[in-house]
Order: sequence, then C-alpha cells, then structure tokens
Amino acid sequence: MRAHPDRSVSLRALVPFIGWWHRVTPGTLRFDAIAGLTGAILVLPQAIAYATIAGMPAQYGLYAAMVPAIVAALFGSSWHLVSGPTATASIVVFATLSPLAAPGSPDYVALALTLTLVAGLCKLAMGIMRMGTLVNFVSNTVVIGFTSGAAVLIATSQLKNYFGVQITRGATFVHTLVELFHQLPDTNIYVALVATVTLVTGALVRRFVPRLPYMITAMFVASIFAAALDWLVGAANTRIETVGALRAGLPPLSMPDLSFDAIRKIGSSSVAVALLGLTEALSIARAVALKSHQRLDANQEFIGQGLSNIMGTFFSAYVTSGSFTRSGLNYDVGAKTPLAAVFAALFLGTIVLFVAPLAAYLPVAAMAGVLLMVAYSLIDGPVIRSIVRTSRAETAVLIVTFVATLLIELQFAIYIGVILSLMLFLNRTSRPAIQTAVPAPGQGAYHFVPREREPECCQLKMIFVDGPLYFGAVDHVQHSLHGIDEANPAHKHVLILAPGINFVDAAGMTLLAEEAKRRRAMGGGLYFHRLKAEIVATMRQSGALDDVGEQNLFAMGPNVIDQLYPRLDSEVCRQCKTRIFRQCDVALPNGEPRADPQASLTSQYPARAGGAVHSSERGTEG
Repeated sequence: MRAHPDRSVSLRALVPFIGWWHRVTPGTLRFDAIAGLTGAILVLPQAIAYATIAGMPAQYGLYAAMVPAIVAALFGSSWHLVSGPTATASIVVFATLSPLAAPGSPDYVALALTLTLVAGLCKLAMGIMRMGTLVNFVSNTVVIGFTSGAAVLIATSQLKNYFGVQITRGATFVHTLVELFHQLPDTNIYVALVATVTLVTGALVRRFVPRLPYMITAMFVASIFAAALDWLVGAANTRIETVGALRAGLPPLSMPDLSFDAIRKIGSSSVAVALLGLTEALSIARAVALKSHQRLDANQEFIGQGLSNIMGTFFSAYVTSGSFTRSGLNYDVGAKTPLAAVFAALFLGTIVLFVAPLAAYLPVAAMAGVLLMVAYSLIDGPVIRSIVRTSRAETAVLIVTFVATLLIELQFAIYIGVILSLMLFLNRTSRPAIQTAVPAPGQGAYHFVPREREPECCQLKMIFVDGPLYFGAVDHVQHSLHGIDEANPAHKHVLILAPGINFVDAAGMTLLAEEAKRRRAMGGGLYFHRLKAEIVATMRQSGALDDVGEQNLFAMGPNVIDQLYPRLDSEVCRQCKTRIFRQCDVALPNGEPRADPQASLTSQYPARAGGAVHSSERGTEG
C-alpha cells in the first residue's frame, strides 16, 4: 500500500535519513566503510589534541567524536559533513569556562556538559523555527575564502610535526611561520623523512592506484618506514614520536549541571557558542556541497547539529560542530552517504576498545603528512580562478575572507566576509541598471533593445530598469528620472520597460507615484511596460496605482507604441525629422495625415551583431 503523501512528508521531517536511505547500496557501503575507517584513524590524535585545547580530559575528545557524530549524520542533511570536536569549538569552550572553574576539574567538566546542552537546545530551537535561511547570507565566495584560509591554517599547524620542531601551542599564523623559520636548522631529518614518505606515498597511490584508500595506505607505509628507521638508526637518534597508546573505553553516561547557578553562568555564552557552531558547520557543509553538487537543507542541518549536542551531553561529549579536516577527508576518500560518519564513529569505538595500543606505532609525522594532503584538497583552485577572472568585487571578498581567516579567529573571518558581501550586495542593488532603449529594428518587431547609436524619440524616453526599487535604490532611480528631462526638457514622457523590476517597497511606491504626478504636471506621463502582476497588486493596495493610473500600465502582447503615440504633442512631432516609430510615417499623434511621408528610421536600423535584444525583452512584443 502506498504511503499517504502528507504522512510521508511528516515522517521524513522526523527521521530525515529515510530521504537518502535509497542511495545506500553494497557499493556505497564499501566506499563509506573505507571513508569511515580513514576518518576514525584520523580523528584519534585530533580528538585528544582538541580536548586538551578545550581544557577537558583527553578521553572526552574521543567521546565527542562518537555519539554526536552519529546523531548529526542521521538527522542532518549533508552527505559528507562529519561532526565532532573541532579546534574552534574547543578554543571557545576554554575561553568561556576557564574563568569559571579549573580546567580538567570535575566542576569544569560539568559546566562543559551544561554548556553543550544549552547550546544544543539553542541550535535545535533555531532549526525548528526555520531560521536556516541565515546561511544564505554566507555567499559561496565567503565559503571558498574561508575554506582556503582554514586549509592553510591546518597545513601551518602541522608544520611543527612535519619538521619535528617545537612551536608554541596556540601561536598565530604569523608567529608560527616566524618560529618555524628560526627553527628550521633544528629540523629532525628522520621525522621530516617520515612525513615526506607519507605525502609521496599518498600522491602516488591516488594517481596510479586510485582503488586503494590512499591515506590509509600512506599511513601504513609511513609506520613501517618509521619502524625501519628506528631499527636501523635507533629510536633514541630518530626521536620519531607516535600517537601513543590510548586508555579509554566507550563513552560513559553523564549528567550536566542543571542548577540555576550553572545555567546562569553559561547562559549568554551558550548562544554565542551555538551561533559559532552553526556557522562553522554550515560553512563546511556548503563548501563540500559545492564539490558534491548537493542541495542542503539548512533548517535540517540546524536540527541535526542541535540534536547531536543534546544527545552528546548525556554521553560525555563536549561542544561539537562540523570538522573541516574530517569532512574534507570524508569527501576526498569517496564517501557516498552519511553512513560514512556513522562508520567512523563505530570504528573509533572499536579502535578505542580493542586496537588502542596500536596507536603507539602511528607516527605523528605521518598524521601531519595526511593532514597536509587534506588541506591541499580543500583549496578549490578552479573556482578561485573563475572568481578572480569574472568579478573584482567577489575577488575582494575572497581575499579579505582568506586573509582574515589567517590573521583573525575563524568565526570573525566568516562574519567579516558576510558583512563585506552584504555591503557589496547593497551597493549593487542600490544602483539598479538604467539603460536607454529604442524599438527593435526590423519589420514586425515589437520589442525593445538597448540603444547604441540610434536616434531617440524627441518626446518619449524609453528606459530599461533592472533591479529592485526599494528604499536603498530610491535616490539613484529618482536622480536618473530627473536627469532625463534635465538633459532634454522635451522628454516629458517616460516609458519604463519593467520586467527587470522584481520588487518595489513602500519607498519605491512613493517614488513612482510622485514621479507620475510630476510628469503629468509637465504635460507628459510615466508609463510601465510588463510590470509584474504582484507589484501591480501591491501598488493597488497601497493606493500608489491611483496616482500612476491603471491606463498607464501595459502588458505583454499589444504594441505599446500604438497606444502611447497618440498621447504625444502633434506640434512637436510636426517639426521632428527623426521619426523613429513606424506610426510617425503615417500620421501625427492627433490623427492628421503626414504631408511629407517618409520611411521611418526603425526600418533603416542595421542588423546588430548577435541580435542585441535586452534580456528582459527577448522574444516579446513591445
């Protein structure tokens, strides 16, 4: 029996993973399992490092990569986003809680769990209220710039492990490079060799044996190579550090501190943590979706992130979000469905239970090599080149976001990019394109084209207006309309070719009404061709249509010049030698036959290269 459509839709809202479950096949399971295993191995050192940054016991980083990752994958919308502990979230947790309790203490852990719960509730509430449209303010250019900057940061953070030198933890991008420059003479050649072997192996396997999981292969080869170096040279001489044996089990059940005092302490911070986590997760999801050509549901992603934090609170996990490194790796290795993130969490639990001692043989330098490969894959060169070639404004947004990501904290880099994008958008929309038009050449053509060198009618000015008429654009449009009769006082009549006007607000309505009255007082008129029906309805409701006049609106179909020509001044037309309309050749506007008929210039216009019909008038009648 076929499911009722409404019931199916409501069920999908509750359990969104049924929407992509049909994509699961034996083939996708194999790819997802490989991606999951790779991700599980990668997250081991990351989770421990992030927990340390957050001021939490090391095992809490591993816990944060298990249950939250599964919940976010099943209840989110992205096919490739992997959630768990992140550097940004960990830094924010430490900055929020360290003034309130001693890092690593039971009180600190309890407050971290409370912060996670309240932040998760905020995320869930925003998703239920369908506030996912907030992500639309993060343009693709901002995402590309942010992703590229984060990739450079990931690579920079691994340079100390690549060269085997000591760099201050938490150092800025510039400070890291400066310290590395001064310490290059102290490079541990054996560590650098292991990292290089990882890079070379991964590149060769990816290029020549694409069926093999190149990152796992690279780590395996690097581990053997490091073991061989230790045997040949001696571990005391090579000083090749490994991830180290892990002492942790499955996530234990936990309970946050729900006292009024605890919630009061972290209440305001939890909102900021929620907003930061959502921005980070959605930016990453969109960056990967650009490559996978997936359409995201931002509201569902909000819900997934909220549920993952809420559930994680009761399984010893602190604040989680989307991970740049693991999401990029997930896509790069070939994950096909969100089950890859589920597999990663399950594999991680298995590794922690049974294979944790083997981490003692995985060189930290090999992990550095893998992270460098991931960072490289996050930089989308073709898209960046396309942006640079096509738009200076978008290039500026890209560069500013990229530089801000390197020099400022990640969340502020996104905010700066978004603000700059909005400023450029408002600047563009505040100046709608206004272009002079003329009747299209050729017998039987009733549409209009942008004017190039053709003569104009001495009484009727025809213009294309492309863009919304809202409060920010009113000044520009008003200045342009006044400039028409200032440039030529005889242009008392104005025809606005309006299919490009997609929105008119109250300020725009007032402008059009006042301009219509002004032109009538001059002895002319303001007319509209192909104004959208919804805009006409709004004008009628606001009363602006009473001033504009219903008789001055012309729809697609009839020849608008046939209806406007009789409204022109016959005495002016009598002296005019241009005669750009076909009607000019027959009679004056008052119907008086022409005493000196001649071919109108509209039939004499030369054919244009490419048929330069305006996009808003293409294939339509005038």
